[in-house]
Amino acid sequence: MDKRSEKDDVSVTWLTDRFNPGTRSTKLTDIYDEICSDYDKNSAVLGYRAPSIAAEEIANMVPEKERQQVRVLDVAAGTGWVGCQLHKKGFTNIDALEPSEGMMNILRNTGVYTLKYQEFIGLGQSTVPKDTYDVVVVCGSFAPGHIQVEGINDLINVAKPGGLVVILMRLEWFLSADEFKDKMADYMDRLEKTHVWRQEVKKTVPNYATGIEGILFIFQVL
Repeated sequence: MDKRSEKDDVSVTWLTDRFNPGTRSTKLTDIYDEICSDYDKNSAVLGYRAPSIAAEEIANMVPEKERQQVRVLDVAAGTGWVGCQLHKKGFTNIDALEPSEGMMNILRNTGVYTLKYQEFIGLGQSTVPKDTYDVVVVCGSFAPGHIQVEGINDLINVAKPGGLVVILMRLEWFLSADEFKDKMADYMDRLEKTHVWRQEVKKTVPNYATGIEGILFIFQVL
């Protein structure tokens, strides 16, 4: 008798395909276009709380009276979970960047995003205007086969001087994945030592998803 839970099934058949080191960008969009209709349901099955955590941390950094004026870019926005959580907290000037057409079509239906950029970030070719955003947030997409360490440069470029770059990712990937182990921490430190940005927050967060810890970084661009 098969005793695997629904969560186990999702982890095996859904997560494994997405987080594959070395995945080409065109293949990645194909994967997300294929799974977009099940994305929200499967994320809920896995107890994915990262978007709520990211929104709460951003709200902690921005006074309530300023939230309507703050311009936010949600990078790798998926189906819009982060934007929806931010909107509940009074942020109304939110743009999205998402390369998957299928995910973008679902995101549009949320009604909480203004501009939508259907493209990748982290390749040094972004069409997002530089020095534009008060908050740039990436939730869950510093991951194997997704945004790589050098993608931080594009995040900084589109943030205003004084703006915030918010990164939330799985702790195990930050510590152990070949793309990030040692490299990401060193890169972040180098940018701070050269006065590109200043770290405001670094902490581990429980329940990033069920049974999974996350790590949160918030930097201010200088």
